[in-house]
Amino acid sequence: MSIPPTPQSRARLVVLVSGGGTNLQALIDAEDFADIEIVAVGADRYGIEGLRRAEAEAIPIFVVPVEDFSSRADWDSALALAIAEHEPDLVVSAGFMKILGNQVLDQFSVINTHPALLPNFPGAHAVADALAAGVAETGCTVHFVDEGVDTGPVIEQRGVVVEAG
Repeated sequence: MSIPPTPQSRARLVVLVSGGGTNLQALIDAEDFADIEIVAVGADRYGIEGLRRAEAEAIPIFVVPVEDFSSRADWDSALALAIAEHEPDLVVSAGFMKILGNQVLDQFSVINTHPALLPNFPGAHAVADALAAGVAETGCTVHFVDEGVDTGPVIEQRGVVVEAG
């Protein structure tokens, strides 16, 4: 685990993305008023909008594609090494669509943004699952990442009413 930042310093974040990077953009926009510094953005594939957003802000990027490795454990080790190069205080999984393994989880504090209220709707299809269930309220969750899928302790949740139609 990394040492938490002192009150005088900004928390060093590595943000992991797999797609458009809208959550990354929210973090970029928050850098001016929050005590955070995005020190790198990592991805599991090339050519995604999230990487373009980082490059536009001169944030270092790295890509570690799963298919480049013979096993998931080898990929996880390579990802952990790539993250470690940036010495983060916290890793933020912001639309990162891969399950992190023990090499990453044992070495770093990791939080995840999830587009539904946990524990009710875990997994990659949480929004569709919530709507299919006909719930009156859904929302979003930020939680610590553990070895399960969307099972870590909840940090914050916000609800939103599901409107008809």
